[in-house]
Amino acid sequence: MEVRDEPGLVPMGSAQPATYTKGMGIISFLLLGLIAGAVARALVPGRIGSGFISALICGVVGALVGGWLSSAIFHISLGTFWDLRTWIISIAGSALVLTVWGALHRSKTN
Repeated sequence: MEVRDEPGLVPMGSAQPATYTKGMGIISFLLLGLIAGAVARALVPGRIGSGFISALICGVVGALVGGWLSSAIFHISLGTFWDLRTWIISIAGSALVLTVWGALHRSKTN
């Protein structure tokens, strides 16, 4: 991997802070969010909304939340689209968002 410092490059969560790689594009991030939201919905028990748009929103928000939390707590950032840690972080973030959304939704209906 080539070490460079250019605009538009994002740091990876490696031990060497000067190592950079190209990040995901918006289409890749939306696709990742859609798939992560669908997987998280299958993992989280209970009925929490339905539909393509809600899965996309939950997945994208979950990927953002998961990326932010993993970066803040564990100093691990999202990698490229095919990176396993990106998928794990995104699905975990989506599951967290779904759990919080379900708890808020249940408290409003009671």
